[in-house]
Amino acid sequence: MARSRSPRIDKTPFEADILDLSHDGRGVARRAGKSPEESGKAVFITGALPGERVMAEQTAKNRHFDEARTIEVLQASPHRVEPRCIHFGTCGGCVLQHMDESQQIIAKQRVLLENLERIGHVTPRAVLAPLTDASWGYRRIKGRFSVRRVNKKDKTLVGFREQDPRFVADLSECHTVIPQLGSKIGALAQLVESLHARADIPQIEFIAGDSSPEYSGIALIFRHLQPLSEHDLVALTDFGKAHDFAVFLQPGGLESVHALWPQDPKLVFALPQWNIELAFRPLDFIQVNAGLNQKMIARTFELLDPQPQDRVLDLFCGLGNFTLPMARLVGEVVGVEGEAGLVARARENAARNGLTNAQFHAADLTQDQRGTSWMRPSPSKAGFNKLLLDPPRSGAIDVLQQLPLKQFERIVYVSCHPGSLARDAGYLVNEHGYTLKSAGVMDMFPHTAHVESIALFER
Repeated sequence: MARSRSPRIDKTPFEADILDLSHDGRGVARRAGKSPEESGKAVFITGALPGERVMAEQTAKNRHFDEARTIEVLQASPHRVEPRCIHFGTCGGCVLQHMDESQQIIAKQRVLLENLERIGHVTPRAVLAPLTDASWGYRRIKGRFSVRRVNKKDKTLVGFREQDPRFVADLSECHTVIPQLGSKIGALAQLVESLHARADIPQIEFIAGDSSPEYSGIALIFRHLQPLSEHDLVALTDFGKAHDFAVFLQPGGLESVHALWPQDPKLVFALPQWNIELAFRPLDFIQVNAGLNQKMIARTFELLDPQPQDRVLDLFCGLGNFTLPMARLVGEVVGVEGEAGLVARARENAARNGLTNAQFHAADLTQDQRGTSWMRPSPSKAGFNKLLLDPPRSGAIDVLQQLPLKQFERIVYVSCHPGSLARDAGYLVNEHGYTLKSAGVMDMFPHTAHVESIALFER
């Protein structure tokens, strides 16, 4: 049997007018083809902005679209700026540093509204003003640095994946990571290079809470495939002490994570507006942008309008980021989350903050929940009258199709993926009679193409 051949890539540079920005931050053009079937074919061009004319080079060829990279900007957009990071264009962590910050959020708003119209066939009655916060040094969690020993270069690389994800970017700094860590990536690479186990450490994760007298609040989690030598344990401990980082080790699965230094570091973050403090573990999910998170909670409550008589259902509640501050405002709130460990921490945080009106349940919200205690109506309690959703990228359609939606007078939906929000909005509006009162974007990840958004539905 003959092997199928990959489409041949034509490396001849070509000029292109950029018409739009794609959902992943690339310029969109229509290229004149050499054949009728090629004419008008979409091409996605890395490093190009709407309104520009660029010289580009093809990097991939597909049946319905092609891919390319900018090799020269012939006519620049007025919104083009000089990228702040020296690694921009190689590192895959950011794709929009060459675009003025004020225009980045406008582009994300356009993505949201286009998705709502195209996928959900809905239009919000009002578009909310975008929420923004610090655009640099904001990233405090779930950063995963890949680690690779490159013998040909005789060095260890620590960084995010390159735009070509087969490779690890050789970073010396990162301006979106919290500054105490973003300026230490080079030192982190030197540390790993000095270890006996340098070839057996595939990744380093980081997460940060509030600082304390004990340490900075920043934790590094070193994944290692082989037991570490005494030399390596001392080197890691000394690095943590020198830079004020807590050091955790992960020799196996999630439950294997344990502290190396300090002996029992506390990870917490406060929500001072609601007098809440949440404790978490090194690999737990918390919102990436601390300042934006507090603004997001405030906007969520503004839209949901929690009142003392309300009984609120908070689905995909995690550690209780919304649930616990909401408990300060309503009669009762019930949080449901699929990860049992997060539910355990949410319950501990409720007790930590003296909240008895916040209840938590562990449940896989993609499966049938209609017989569960939290879903069934109770003779002793009124039904829920308001609903808060903060689902993963896949959205909330599975659980929405199970809920008795008529009981909810108001639904607030926090989304990390505009496509799934649009689909679910169409379901609520077109099949269940809700009105999409308002929707807007929140810049949780500046300089990336990630679109975080929020929407209010009312009966």
